[in-house]
Amino acid sequence: MTLQDNEREQERALLVGLNLGQLDFEESMEELELLAESAGCRVVVTTTQSLPAVVRATYVGTGKIQEIAEICKNDDIDVVIFNNELSPMQFRNIEKVVGVKVVDRTTLILDIFAKRARSSEGKIQVELAQLQYILPRLAGRGTALSRLGGGIGTRGPGETKLETDKRHIRQRIKVLQRQLDIIEMRRKAARERREKNRVCTVAIVGYTNAGKSTLLNALTNAGVLAEDKLFATLDPTARALKLPDGRQVMLIDTVGFVRDLPHHLVEAFKSTLAEAAEADVVLNVVDASSCEIEKHLEVTNRLLEELGRGDKPVITVFNKDDLNDGLGRLPVVKNSVRISALLGYGLDRLLEAIAREIPRNARKVKLLLPFSMIGKVAKIREKGEILSEEYTESGLLLEAVLDIEFIGELSSYII
Repeated sequence: MTLQDNEREQERALLVGLNLGQLDFEESMEELELLAESAGCRVVVTTTQSLPAVVRATYVGTGKIQEIAEICKNDDIDVVIFNNELSPMQFRNIEKVVGVKVVDRTTLILDIFAKRARSSEGKIQVELAQLQYILPRLAGRGTALSRLGGGIGTRGPGETKLETDKRHIRQRIKVLQRQLDIIEMRRKAARERREKNRVCTVAIVGYTNAGKSTLLNALTNAGVLAEDKLFATLDPTARALKLPDGRQVMLIDTVGFVRDLPHHLVEAFKSTLAEAAEADVVLNVVDASSCEIEKHLEVTNRLLEELGRGDKPVITVFNKDDLNDGLGRLPVVKNSVRISALLGYGLDRLLEAIAREIPRNARKVKLLLPFSMIGKVAKIREKGEILSEEYTESGLLLEAVLDIEFIGELSSYII
């Protein structure tokens, strides 16, 4: 296959941005290009317009729409991607003029999630979010989408579902919501079991592509897919992590965040994101090599607030510090650690920081049990974890991690 054939297989995209005076407009457009590439597009042209307000009927001005139509014709464009959410009327009016498929930022993000979802739970969550977004936008779009075929905006529910009437889509939404309710009940039961067994949890959150999965792998050898692309990992992964003081916690990787993350997506992934909201400690992973560190922190912190994180501890982890060019220009954030998950730099400091924040329901102790008390060993195994044991002339020398309440019973044997 030639390079030209490969490029033709990719959808040729035109990106459109409307600058309303927002300070991060350029960065937002750069991110849109990354999103388009993650969805499998080849970005051919980018065009922008500055206006004081959105044009209600066509989003951008009528002159700009005509210009977009000309670009589509001359550059053989397959899809026009807008950097904001479009209304049903805007979709309809723009498609009439440009004559090709029109996609907004929300549809694009939902499409990437549909492409990345692997587990049945992830697929349910994405399909629910897509159908909830599609439902009010069905009028006047089904024919156009059917005519234009596959590609961006048609993954997930698929063309056949898009062409069904609203009644069928509402029925499908109800089915998916019931399935998610069952999954949420299971997650809640699992969290309650962990609380009962006093298993502390640490959730990894952060902007997409900040290196969360790489960090999980570095700390636990989890073998989780870690790629340099947006939303490479959707399904939460949990692995056991041993802290320097001998205690064991559950480390959970979560879906990446992004600016303007679609509301329907946040709602659909609430049961998954609850792992972050209810964890004992959150690791907010930030790409230290990015020029948008503060914006990424703002997006993640806002989503944590929306999820009801409250005052529970958060450790800010400046990852990829090896790519920071030695500038050290990082924002001053309370309770932060600089690391490189890829190189293993700073992980010892991170583990110490986690240990400081984890509630002290257990601690590591050394015990010398006289031979007359050897019968206690079975209970020690039941109540905690024995790290080492050695028979000496004076009795059994043990190093163990034990529940604090149980330690009181053995206080006279602690050395």
